[in-house]
Amino acid sequence: MMAQFEHKEENSKRSSLIDNLCSYFGNSHLVNNLISQTPTMETRKSSSDTKDPGESTDSMSRPEDHSPSMDMSSALRSVALHKWGLNKIRSSVLTVFSENSSVSPLDEENGSHKKKADPAEEETLSAPFQSKYIDIFPLYQDYSLQAVREDLHRLKGSFVSELVTPQYLLAVQSRLSPSSRSASSSPQQSLRSPDGTLSSPPPQPIRVTPCTLWQDLEEVKVSGLLNSLTRKEIKLQESMFELIGSEASYLRSLRVAVNHFYASKALKQTLSPMEHHILFSNIRHVMAASERFLMDLEVRLGESVFMSQVGDIVLQHCPEFHSLYVPYVTNMMYQEALIKQQLQQNREFLHTLKKLESDSLCQRQTLKSFLVLPFQRITRVKLLLESILKQTEPDTEVISNLEKPIKALHEIVTDCDKGVQKMKQIEELVCLEMLLDFNKIKSVPLVISQRFLVHQGPLKRLTLESTNTSRPSFISIYLHLFNDLLIISSKRNQRYIVEDHTKFPACVTTEHLKAEVLGLPPLSFLVHLTRSQTGHPTVMILVALTRSDKEAWIKALSSKP
Repeated sequence: MMAQFEHKEENSKRSSLIDNLCSYFGNSHLVNNLISQTPTMETRKSSSDTKDPGESTDSMSRPEDHSPSMDMSSALRSVALHKWGLNKIRSSVLTVFSENSSVSPLDEENGSHKKKADPAEEETLSAPFQSKYIDIFPLYQDYSLQAVREDLHRLKGSFVSELVTPQYLLAVQSRLSPSSRSASSSPQQSLRSPDGTLSSPPPQPIRVTPCTLWQDLEEVKVSGLLNSLTRKEIKLQESMFELIGSEASYLRSLRVAVNHFYASKALKQTLSPMEHHILFSNIRHVMAASERFLMDLEVRLGESVFMSQVGDIVLQHCPEFHSLYVPYVTNMMYQEALIKQQLQQNREFLHTLKKLESDSLCQRQTLKSFLVLPFQRITRVKLLLESILKQTEPDTEVISNLEKPIKALHEIVTDCDKGVQKMKQIEELVCLEMLLDFNKIKSVPLVISQRFLVHQGPLKRLTLESTNTSRPSFISIYLHLFNDLLIISSKRNQRYIVEDHTKFPACVTTEHLKAEVLGLPPLSFLVHLTRSQTGHPTVMILVALTRSDKEAWIKALSSKP
């Protein structure tokens, strides 16, 4: 008797809910669409025996694990790397990236470098420019410590920055030179005390190499300029010479990266040709560009020790910087992933790299610290020009000659950022495509130019089954919303079984619901697909996990990219 009573009560609730829906929508077709079992729902029901443990298919009252999924750049990448490999993912990403980009990361070993090096460049690579200053400046990693000298005490009446207090350097070392620690030990490990708590990093020996200043140059002293120039004029000359000195330091580090690491046959033997290219990208060409840039700067200084400007030289080299730095910085995400992968999985690589890094040429600096220098440098050049601009007298032609290269450098940095973001978006698509199973639904190519992921996540979907023993229930679904596509799936393990998909935003509309009036959960909302792969209009009542999640979905589904 009790069972019959419960059965009648369930049917009564179901009938009441259906009546509410019909009254609310005033459209029996939409309600029938909710009640009727679509082919994908039948597939879902028939496979219920293989559903994930703990998955709720009857009501919202059952607890379900809705712990936040790992983000695409970690969860999907970890699965993809295991199943497909870094090299294949990168090749696929590069293919799509280059479809709609005038500048793509370079594939030198495949002969796809769009800009072939001219004979003069090859000659520069084999017979480098002999700089006057490269040997008197430290490696660029150490030179970055000197960049804080504006914050340090100076000798009175002098621009000498040699008085650097060890206490101050110890304080800024972890911020300015994190590369001094071994690449095989994580920062978290080095900052933990024996009891497991975070502590200050242990003191490290600091190398401070006094850098040559403009006023210390022999030709400047002989010229007698120091007796006739004002303090402000000398400071401006120091700022312009800092561009030269820092470039010499940067080139010195690049030569270590190329001649010591890139040219190492032992290291190359531990990697495949593609891995070797991912690791070093176009760093040889970046080094050659730095040599040409420094040569022009030194020629300008040789013409007159009192430099009138340097902005015109920077502007002249900006087109080449753009063609080299954007691909290099775009590729850095793969450099980092490859180094981490090889250090963990390739003992031969780890042993060879440690041996190379222990060489006196590296001065205890890691390979990674050399590889990140190009991005640090292109941003630093912009800051140096901005500093020169602040010290330049207004209403002069020099102002214009500084503003133009600053703008050009800003565009390079911006395009570097755009390149990285574009690569990440395409990588998401590549990784996700491997996890989608279209089953009986017509498949669509996911990885296409201009497509990117907008929003994703789990939701509950209301289903009103038509059997006598049925009652209103909710099934778990997973939505992937792209700027031009909506995919509805059921998540099983690490895969997504596609149930439907449609064009977005043309075929998708969303609507708030009066949940209490309809007897629905308070976080319910409606999504209407005017056209989908099921062949007829589809209406879904979805239930979000949280209020903020509901608002995010309604906003995303209502947007017009």
